[in-house]
Amino acid sequence: MLRTRRTFGKDFKARVVLKALKEKDTIEVLAKKYELRPNQISMWKTDAIRNLFAVFSAEKTVVAKNEIPSEKRNAQIGQLTLKNDFLKKSLG
Repeated sequence: MLRTRRTFGKDFKARVVLKALKEKDTIEVLAKKYELRPNQISMWKTDAIRNLFAVFSAEKTVVAKNEIPSEKRNAQIGQLTLKNDFLKKSLG
């Protein structure tokens, strides 16, 4: 009988890794529960820990790209305030 490889989705992997990180159950217990090898859970856990830093650095990069420098932002606020005041005086 030929055995086919099982593939696991990212949601399943994340759920197993989170339980492994909480350490309520041992990796061996989780392996039995999810019908996995303990080595597989350990590898997923190691990958998750390695990539955890990338998640936070990527988030900061996106914020930094979209953020306008404070000097430019303040200048824009000043210009908009002047235009708003001018329109209020001319229309009102």
